[in-house]
This record gives sequence, structure tokens and C-alpha cells, in this order.
Amino acid sequence: MRRGTAQTYHEQPMLAKSRGTATTSKRPPSKGTRNGSAPRAVAVLGATGTVGQRFIQLLESHPWFYVAEVLASDQSAGKTYAEALGGRWKLSTRIPERVAGLKVKGPGEKLRSAILFSSLDASVAGELEESYARQGHLVSSNSRNHRLDPWVPLVIPEVNRDHIELLDKQSYNGGGILTNPNCAAIVLVMALAPLHRAFGVESVIVTTFQATSGAGYPGVPSLDILGNVIPFIAGEEPKMETETNKILGRMGSRGIESAGIAVSAQCHRVPVLDGHLEAVSVKLKRKASLKALIAALREFRPLDRLPLPSAPAEPLHVRDEDDRPQPRLDVDRASGMGVTVGRIRPCAVLDWKFDALGHNTIRGAAGAAILNAELLAHAGRV
Repeated sequence: MRRGTAQTYHEQPMLAKSRGTATTSKRPPSKGTRNGSAPRAVAVLGATGTVGQRFIQLLESHPWFYVAEVLASDQSAGKTYAEALGGRWKLSTRIPERVAGLKVKGPGEKLRSAILFSSLDASVAGELEESYARQGHLVSSNSRNHRLDPWVPLVIPEVNRDHIELLDKQSYNGGGILTNPNCAAIVLVMALAPLHRAFGVESVIVTTFQATSGAGYPGVPSLDILGNVIPFIAGEEPKMETETNKILGRMGSRGIESAGIAVSAQCHRVPVLDGHLEAVSVKLKRKASLKALIAALREFRPLDRLPLPSAPAEPLHVRDEDDRPQPRLDVDRASGMGVTVGRIRPCAVLDWKFDALGHNTIRGAAGAAILNAELLAHAGRV
């Protein structure tokens, strides 16, 4: 295991390093390439689930990657992807024709793709992701299993892209594991990051109103969620509280040093299809005016010089209306990769309060993992 000195702040430039990877297969004729090179073959693990389907959809027109392999449960193995779905494709677009005919592989089967996107169920993700990493694959995972491992990067490229240096401290024979955060934590941290950089964040109280698509399929029974709000989502509150501090923390000799922010989260499931809305109150370490606060949010452009296909030009959009953001009106902004902030106003208990909204299966899941892989490709790591 190599113990190099990591870069120490989020604004540092990326180091371009090559890692050993598995071989890739050829793609059918494509329209776009990265720096003139051929698009890379990728595999989707957990391909038949809700997030797996979103991976398939988002990668269909991707200029750098194409889906060459799909993996699902033993029950699906050997079938075509369309047969394995059995009519359970839950997105508004059609199943990509070429992917529909791919033969589904089972857990542990040999894969040729260098990059693996994982939406595996937590019951199997930990061991399988480690196994494929040891075989030389780079696993960009949306599963929760490795998010808090000390040597596994938990990355939002706009916030802490320097944390990918943790890959150099993993012992996977040229492979590695990179994770994106919990879907609700991503929305919160995207809104907090510019405030933390400009003023320092001391404490946060957040209440979430989370879409039903976050529960997967078949998800929450209709008799439980229709006309109702469920004030509990198993494991969600601890994820928000711990992941926020890892993402906003700094690189240290023993991994990531926690940001030390007191975070109190209350999570609710609501009858909305897509989009996690969050009511946030924040206490800052240094006083800020409303004008300065809004400027920090609106000027947040940390990826301006990185040509990553999935990176939104405006990662945070501030609304001035009293009744925005709303899931129905704002969730698809920036193709689902942007976070919308609104209702910024003084808080009588802490300093400021606002609402933040993000698409839970795009920015909060599949899109986030794809953006992380783009970051690695741009840095020359795959």
C-alpha cells in the first residue's frame, strides 16, 4: 500500500496518474470522444434496479462511456437485459435498444470493462465491489457500504475532488473504489459547501421531504404513502449527519479529518415522484450579510475549467420567489444535475435558513457516480 502525501484543499489541481485497469471492449460507432480517444466500455452492476435503470438511461448518449456489460442477480443471469427487466422499466424513455439485448451477467462473473458503476443492494455490494476492485476495476459506487471507509473517497466533484487522492492509499492491485454520497446528503452538502468555504459552518438543522423513487421499486406501499407523510426513513438521518462531515472534511494522514459540524437531520418520505426537498437552518462561524450569502451561492463555479460532460454549468441556482424551489417545477434543472436553493432568510434560532432541492436518482445517485468517473477519466486515472 503506497502512502503518498495527499493534497490538502478542495481547490488544488488534480494530479494526473495512471492506474492499472481491466481491458475494455470495442464500442459500436459513436458520435463523441474524449480528447479524440475512443469511448470507454463500462459495466453497470445492479442494472435492473431503479438506480441501475437510471445509469443505463444517462449513459446511452454519454460522449466518454458506453454500456458494454450489465450485471444483476443470479435470477437474472443469462437472460437479455430486456428479459431480466420483465416489463419493469420505470423511466419515461425507452430501454436503449443495444443495451436491451445485452446478456446479463451474475454476481462475481468476469467483467472486461475498466469502469464499473455500482447500484448493488447493500446486502451484496460490499464484498462484490471489493472483489472487482481487486481484479483491477475502478468501481464508482452509489451503494452505501464503503462510504465511510477511511481510505475510500466520498466525493462530490464540485466540493472535494482532492479526496480522490485516497485511491492511492487503497491496496486493490490497480483497481479501486470511489463512492458518491447519500442522495439527501448530496443536496445538503452542495448548498453548504460555498457557505463553509466563505464563512465556515458551525451547525446545521435539516428536515427532508424525500421522494418515493428514493425507496426503489416497488418501494413504499401506496396505502402508506398516498395522502400521507412518513416521518422515518431507515438509516437516512445518520447518513446525512456523518457523510456531511466526511465530505466537507480535509485530507489527513489517517484519511479524512471530520469537518466537525454539528448536524441534526430529520427525514420524511412524501408522495412526490422525484426530488428531495430540504429545509435547512445553519449557524455560521463568521457573520454574513444576506447579500454576501447569496453571492457565495451564486458564484459557486468550482468545475468551470474542467470539461466534464455531466457537470452543470450552474451547480447551484438561487431562486428569489417565496414559493420556490418545488419538485415539480425545479427538479429537472440542469438535466437533473443542479441543486436549487430558495427562501433564504434570517433564522431566529441559528443564523440563516433556506430550502434546497435536488434530483435524488440523478444528482443524488446515478448522475453523481457518472460525474465521479468523469473526474477520474479527466485526471488520467482510468
